[in-house]
Amino acid sequence: MAFGLMLVLEGLMPLAAPRAWRENFRRMVELKDGQLRFVGLISVMAGLLLLTLVK
Repeated sequence: MAFGLMLVLEGLMPLAAPRAWRENFRRMVELKDGQLRFVGLISVMAGLLLLTLVK
């Protein structure tokens, strides 16, 4: 169920604004490893915070 919800949320941006999504993805690819890890860390922390608030 959680995986399905993740897929729905991940698909909203390319569905609603494909040009903006593509440009954002292009910028992410150009990030250095450390910067990309930081973005991943922030995403994990935001997800855990949301789970805590909803719970």
